[in-house]
Amino acid sequence: MKYVTRRAIGLLLCGICAFVLVSMIRLWSSGRSPWEFFTGRKANRPEIYTLADKAPLELGDVEILSRLNDEYAKLTQAVVPAVVSIDTAGIKEEELTDLWGRSLTRRRMTQGQGSGVVVSQEGHVITNAHVISGQTQIQVTMSDGKSYAAQLIGQDEMLDIAVIKIKANVPFQPLKLGDSSQVKVGQIVFAVGNPFGLGETVTQGIISAKERSITDQQRDLFQTDAAINPGNSGGPLVNLQGEVIGINVAIFSPDKENPGFQGVGFSIPSNDVREALRQILEKGRPVHGYLGVQLWPLEARVRRALSYDGNGCAVMDVVENSPAQQAGIQPRDVVISYNGQAIQSPDQLISMVQRTRIGDTAKVRLWRGGKEIDLSVAVTENTSMESSEQNVAQNGKGGSILLSEYGMQVRSFSGIERMRGFRGVLVTEVSSQGTASTVFRENDIIVAVNQTEIQNADDFYSGFAKTIAKSPTQVTLIRDSEVFTIRAPSLRGK
Repeated sequence: MKYVTRRAIGLLLCGICAFVLVSMIRLWSSGRSPWEFFTGRKANRPEIYTLADKAPLELGDVEILSRLNDEYAKLTQAVVPAVVSIDTAGIKEEELTDLWGRSLTRRRMTQGQGSGVVVSQEGHVITNAHVISGQTQIQVTMSDGKSYAAQLIGQDEMLDIAVIKIKANVPFQPLKLGDSSQVKVGQIVFAVGNPFGLGETVTQGIISAKERSITDQQRDLFQTDAAINPGNSGGPLVNLQGEVIGINVAIFSPDKENPGFQGVGFSIPSNDVREALRQILEKGRPVHGYLGVQLWPLEARVRRALSYDGNGCAVMDVVENSPAQQAGIQPRDVVISYNGQAIQSPDQLISMVQRTRIGDTAKVRLWRGGKEIDLSVAVTENTSMESSEQNVAQNGKGGSILLSEYGMQVRSFSGIERMRGFRGVLVTEVSSQGTASTVFRENDIIVAVNQTEIQNADDFYSGFAKTIAKSPTQVTLIRDSEVFTIRAPSLRGK
């Protein structure tokens, strides 16, 4: 019995030794230590590694790309010091109504961000008018981190250009305004700005198209695929020489709540910017060209009355002693082209006239009684508050007077607002004594009248103002992000 026991114990010990030996061999081959096996914790020992010590290619193998890389960096270093980040602050007043129906005014702080580019050694900066509009404090930050206060010199809201000046007695490094007429579709460009408040950011792309229009006033813009995001507004679009060929103004984004880059951005050509800059610095305000005509779109009834079926816009009236009258333009003429460019609508012609340099002679082709006539018109400055180049079908003068009697005023949305998805008209003023106060509030957005969509103030004048004089009118509006349909009482119901 003792022999059997000793034999069993011996076999057991041999099995244990064999198990331990095999386990050790397996641990050793797997790279694990006995410490890891018995404790379950990884041993603190260095990993074996070998890093690459040679690039896959030599710079000589990609010589052209290497030179291009260096040149991109050189261009960036030359341009960025002249680009500034703009921070603005202001106070906005809001009309509120308390529980007892009393009107209250609340003032709240507003803040904004944008970009700009230094264009003079004295510190003049070009940016967008919508960046600084309504703001009382302007601060610019240079690429080196230094910040300065700035003051508004002047702005051209039609072109969406503003000129501010940095309050500092130091010389600045400006960028040259290039010749935008030499820009070609497909050429390489760089957009520099302050997207999302991140600071100077450089993106590269090409000119995707020219002569793009996003509003009736903002025409002939450059389209680019260089990344432009909120905060880039007012920043420069530069060419390979570092010249400013455009000022970034807008982007197209289907997401109106959170707009972002979609590969489509727009820039104001530098030649338009240079002219606006010159006018603002020399005269303190933008100067727009003037002919002295009242225009009407070629609707079906107008075509029938004139027996004309081509493109252009009709002249309904000519201001006495105006450049148009002196040149021989007459009522019932149809303007076919202006300086060689075909005319499609009154708004297009108005924009072209307003952007013509004062004193220049414009070539105008007319259709009159079945014949085409070429005239030369000397463009002068419009000294009145309102341009006489008006689209009679859209000037809404009578409608505006009627609305004033009704106790409210509205405005169309700007091009930038329309790019962000706003449609209709904005109620800017409601008189507490007028009929409008019973249903309308300031900042209401009116989108339809009698179930007909409203695109701008002219649509509203021709729809609402005509019907409100004699009968209640159905109005669809947006208030505090909610859509309402109301029945506005007529003037006769006062």
